[in-house]
Amino acid sequence: MSLPLITLSGVPIVLHAGAPDQADTPLLGETVLRLSGGEAVKMTHWGKASGTISAQGWMPPGLDGLDYSQPLELRLTSQECIVGEGRVFALTSTPRPDVNPWAFALVGAQWEPTTCIFSGAQAEAAIVIGATRYMVQWMPAYRVFASKPPKTQSSGQSSFGWTITWEEI
Repeated sequence: MSLPLITLSGVPIVLHAGAPDQADTPLLGETVLRLSGGEAVKMTHWGKASGTISAQGWMPPGLDGLDYSQPLELRLTSQECIVGEGRVFALTSTPRPDVNPWAFALVGAQWEPTTCIFSGAQAEAAIVIGATRYMVQWMPAYRVFASKPPKTQSSGQSSFGWTITWEEI
């Protein structure tokens, strides 16, 4: 099985453009308020994702022709993960349409792979005898705004560097 590639608006980022480093940062409309007795209450109004993808490779990533004024589809390979005692999980982001979520069961001190049934925004791990916890993982896909990536070129090292910064719509 070949691993999927990061894609931005259908353009795959191939290994020749560099092995990508992915970082994500939650964008949260939240604040902590203090009540009259000093107790803290966290208020969250919304939550979105943002992040960067960067690499140094033998060729540029080929993203110059994209229309950055419009929303773009970003398919990542970094994994989202939820662990719990139950087997049914509400996924916190949309999985890539080309890679289904997968599941594990914690038996003793080992995570054992198990069947995962995915429907809508929910994933269910199959029962495993002796399991105390279950885990579901998936690779997310987002509709994002991004800017044309800044690039570098090193003639001395025959390499190209680039960074994409993105925010979920």
